[in-house]
Amino acid sequence: MSLAETVTHTDADRRLKRLLRNRLIQFVGLAGLPATIVMAQAGSDPSNPVETETGIPATSAVVTEKCGTCHTADAKGNLSRISWVRTTPEGWAQVIKRMVALNGLSITPSESKAVVRALSASHGLAPEESKPVMYLTEHRMVNETNIPNETIRQSCASCHAFAQPLSWRRSKAEWSLLTNLHVAMYSQADAQYRRPVEDPTQPVPAAGAKKPLPVEVALEYMNKTAPLTTPEWTRWTARQQSARLGGKWLVNAMLPGKGLYVGEMIVTPTSNDDDYTTAITLKSLKDGSVLTRKGKGLVYTGYSWRGTSSSGPEGASPDAPQDHETRETMWFSPDRKSAQGRWFWGDYKEFGFDVKLTRAAAEPNVVAVWPYALKAGTKGATLKLVGDAFPAGLKPSDIDLGKGVVVSKVVSASPTEAVLTVDVAADAAPGAHDVGLGGSVLAAALPVYKKVDYLKVTPDTSLARLGGSEKHTPGYAQFDAIGYDSGLDGKPYTADDFALGPVDVNWAMEEFQTVYYDDDTKYVGTLSPTALFTPAIDGPNPERKWGRNNYGEVWVVATARSEKDALGKPLTAKAFMIVTVPAYKRWDQPEVAK
Repeated sequence: MSLAETVTHTDADRRLKRLLRNRLIQFVGLAGLPATIVMAQAGSDPSNPVETETGIPATSAVVTEKCGTCHTADAKGNLSRISWVRTTPEGWAQVIKRMVALNGLSITPSESKAVVRALSASHGLAPEESKPVMYLTEHRMVNETNIPNETIRQSCASCHAFAQPLSWRRSKAEWSLLTNLHVAMYSQADAQYRRPVEDPTQPVPAAGAKKPLPVEVALEYMNKTAPLTTPEWTRWTARQQSARLGGKWLVNAMLPGKGLYVGEMIVTPTSNDDDYTTAITLKSLKDGSVLTRKGKGLVYTGYSWRGTSSSGPEGASPDAPQDHETRETMWFSPDRKSAQGRWFWGDYKEFGFDVKLTRAAAEPNVVAVWPYALKAGTKGATLKLVGDAFPAGLKPSDIDLGKGVVVSKVVSASPTEAVLTVDVAADAAPGAHDVGLGGSVLAAALPVYKKVDYLKVTPDTSLARLGGSEKHTPGYAQFDAIGYDSGLDGKPYTADDFALGPVDVNWAMEEFQTVYYDDDTKYVGTLSPTALFTPAIDGPNPERKWGRNNYGEVWVVATARSEKDALGKPLTAKAFMIVTVPAYKRWDQPEVAK
């Protein structure tokens, strides 16, 4: 249900609401859930427990108008339920959709935008709370390493990313009510919450004591990790201001399969606070092609950018970034000097620039170097610095590339680019060197390496979706092969290893032997020379054994064209890819960026 639709309260809505409420009471009353889960005071309605924590008043007129008819206000300005939760803009958009679908909320697109903006300001997340879970709103596919144990994985991350609950802050009563809501709306939730888990990280109960249910372990963790009141939010509410992001921003943007782009983003404020228009120019350091884009953006909670940009009509090619409207999710630092995030597109948000922004200033700024890395012992290498406000008459002595790397000549220089001739000593310190120009330092920007010791294919785990029929669009996958130096200890896959950027490789797919003799590589799709995977069409395939769909599991294999191992064989690496059926149900909040 999109917020762009205005939905009215119907008899069907009322019946569904009563059904869900009755089911909630049934599960709470009959399923035997512990009192710590229900969190209801004796004699109170279990669907509306008495809060004991101090709420956050909702002071916005539009929030009171649109939410206050169902969420009652107290003398302090707290709205029931709402004043005891905090979340991201996407979280609040999700809530509004649920209110429309289940509770008959009637709301227009402009009202929705105003409510999301107001609640993000008063009931949002602090920058420090939001940053660790930005990958959720950036639509990145990652292997989550922030799940503390298998018990919580089963309780909270079996059906969605663990970043989903970590994107919320709630009172103890609200965390408990959330579990009740899951039990009421999703039939498998009660089983998930109760199913025993073999988890060696959990303490063994004392003799005669019962082992806690998974949901109890999860509730204890969330109450401790994501409470309503935190020092970070307390500090941010005092600091929060209009973002004031107008001006020129320098862009460093890495696009998997395409390489590094640099350029600028001109941000112009509009008549509304924290609403902006943008003009973007990007240049590929790999092939010199230029992208120009125009867009708009808005800022939530003083630091969270959501925007869109495009260069014109949509194109047909999935690997042509200039032909696609992108959505932008960025996290601006509280000092308003830098930002990071992702500009993405695709039906499954599978394509995207990894973006870093630096605010332009009077002093020099280096935002990128090219090539990605320099080899120790190299003489007369060409190195390009890209940035802004480079001084006139630039001299080799103005540039510091770290121990063992010497600038012998400035070949050419302009305010935004310097081409250098560089000598790298054979004993230059291996690692990612800082690049200094005047008072500006681009940290760990220039890897200096002894040799390419091994490769990694990124992403190391990927999910593609069959498609191409009239009903379902395909979900592509793009891969890169990144070279690594093993660092000072000479041992691969240790903490001192460092990346050297993409390496030239040949690409292939190999069978992942989940099911023997099913020949997945013949059916799942094709992998291009630039590692763009295009999935096969969905639907039963009569040419395949048992007429199965074209799903399957494969290895994506990179073989270096010139880099070799100690035995003289080409370096190789592989990543695991699942090719599965289309996503028949999708959840998204595109209106947050509008």
